[in-house]
Amino acid sequence: MDKNTVTGLVLIVAIMIGFGIFNSKQATKYNQEKQTQDSIVRVNEANNRQESQLPDSLNNFTNDSLQLNLQTDSILQAAIQKQEEFYTIENDLLKVTLTNVGGRIYSAELKDFNTYSQKPLLLFNGENNDFSFEFYAVQSTVSTSKMVFEPVGETQITMSENDTVIQLPLRLALGNGYIEYVYKMRPNSYLVDLDIRFVNLNNYIDKREALLKLKWKMDSPQQEKGFSNENNYTELAYKYPGKTSVEKLSGRSEEKSDNQVVDIKWIAYKQQFFSVILINKDHFEGAELGFKSHKEGNRDSLIKTFETETKVRYNSANANQDYALSFYLGTNHYNTLRSYDLDFEELVPISWIGIDGLINKYVIIPVFNFFEKYISNYGIIILILTLLIKLVIFPFTRKSYVSMAKMRLLKPEIDKIAAKYPKKEDAMKKQQETMAVYRKNGASMFGGCLPMLLQFPILIAMFRFFPSSFELRQKAFLWADDLSGFDSVLNLPFSIPFYGNHVSLFALLMAISMFFYTKITMSSQSQSQNSMPGMKFMSLYFMPVMMLCFCNNFSSGLSYYYLLSNIITIGQMWFIRKYIVKDEDLLRKMQEHAKQPIKKSKFQAKLEEMQRQQQLQQKKRKR
Repeated sequence: MDKNTVTGLVLIVAIMIGFGIFNSKQATKYNQEKQTQDSIVRVNEANNRQESQLPDSLNNFTNDSLQLNLQTDSILQAAIQKQEEFYTIENDLLKVTLTNVGGRIYSAELKDFNTYSQKPLLLFNGENNDFSFEFYAVQSTVSTSKMVFEPVGETQITMSENDTVIQLPLRLALGNGYIEYVYKMRPNSYLVDLDIRFVNLNNYIDKREALLKLKWKMDSPQQEKGFSNENNYTELAYKYPGKTSVEKLSGRSEEKSDNQVVDIKWIAYKQQFFSVILINKDHFEGAELGFKSHKEGNRDSLIKTFETETKVRYNSANANQDYALSFYLGTNHYNTLRSYDLDFEELVPISWIGIDGLINKYVIIPVFNFFEKYISNYGIIILILTLLIKLVIFPFTRKSYVSMAKMRLLKPEIDKIAAKYPKKEDAMKKQQETMAVYRKNGASMFGGCLPMLLQFPILIAMFRFFPSSFELRQKAFLWADDLSGFDSVLNLPFSIPFYGNHVSLFALLMAISMFFYTKITMSSQSQSQNSMPGMKFMSLYFMPVMMLCFCNNFSSGLSYYYLLSNIITIGQMWFIRKYIVKDEDLLRKMQEHAKQPIKKSKFQAKLEEMQRQQQLQQKKRKR
């Protein structure tokens, strides 16, 4: 290869390298210019698209706002790319930890209580929770959930004896404006006020934004002994402005949601014995609410995950927007909830059929709270409460026993009537003569049912009171370490369907007492009262077994109450039969009653007339 050839090849390679470098620079410059032009085109397209959909009066974007929109990405990046820090604010009841990421409450600890496993009681805790605003800033949707708020002043604040209020402000700078969260606490209160201010953001937030979206998400951890029972009482609730009643999404569902388009005053994430409630001193503009239940034994020991998406009104004509919210972070103690005068007490499930709620509200809870001032043992308090209830309803118990005793003493005469009319076609005559015997001796087939029916609301009231009574939480009695949960004297290596994997002694004793109570009651009745096919088996065997399975995983305080109630009732029936209503005395009174003229009520006369008409119809059919 000669010298000219080599020189030519070197020149060709040099030209190719130089052209490649020049072309690369040109391409980079072209891409940068194209990216800038595309950004401006997208902004213009967005503006044109929105202008075509809204009235001209709302299309008032300025060059300043356009310039700010072009800087949106850099502003958001500056607000996100900072390290997470934590701050605390606490009073004598609460310790609230705040995070600068999102400016939200990171965790809420109740100082006076522990979980069943004796760990600090955190109503919620962790990064998976959220409390953030979301709005549209012309080019994109902006969320405060990952933005970093800066504290204004002290970051670790504990209330002293002389403080009437303490506060910790957190501020998120956005351009020339900012969003500020001011958390406030007062002594001896479970309320944490949250004053929110949007300052000088009317050029930053889209002027056509009428509502700001507020997202609230919370993981509810397991706090109590029994997962299943706690899960059933962990639910989502909300209240309309001006209403005292509360709407609830039942906690027994695996997953449930609701979409409300009307105003809402407060939203509650209710646990079995504690609640987190978000209150708006004005109101929320509707909400999408829901929860998802977790499986027992999950890694994070969670009961449910709650989620809410609601809105607050935004007026772009004002440079500043203020919102007054509050969090209730406290117990489900009935009187404590009631003291805030916001109808929080409606969260406590003390009513089912209406009248039982009145019994709980005006009788059971006041009496229970009275005795706990002087007696520290809640097992003794339940015993005294049961004795008082049985003393009050003793007249009904006595009347029920007298009615059953009359039926039993009249059994020989009823048997004679049954022998007189053995045929089915004579059933009407047999019934007429049977009723005549009852009426003559002052007895009634339903005399024993009515007193029992009057006791039913009290039975339901107790059923609602004990599992939801905060007073019984972690209170021990005998072998039960927590009267609000089940007691366990034996853990089984397997699980029995509808029963569980443990043996509750209170539930077992309750079922045994129920069996003997039913047996004694049946022995006091006439054969005709319990001769209905299958009735004896249902009452004597099936009901105690069913209650055993039901109460095995329920509140041991409730099982203990039912046990005491059955034992006391058995004792009352023995006392009535032994000293108050003796058979010979009752029989003598019945004989004296039989000598008197029979007074028929209008109902009895009407019933006899109907029976007479039926007999006439039967005779016509025979002819």
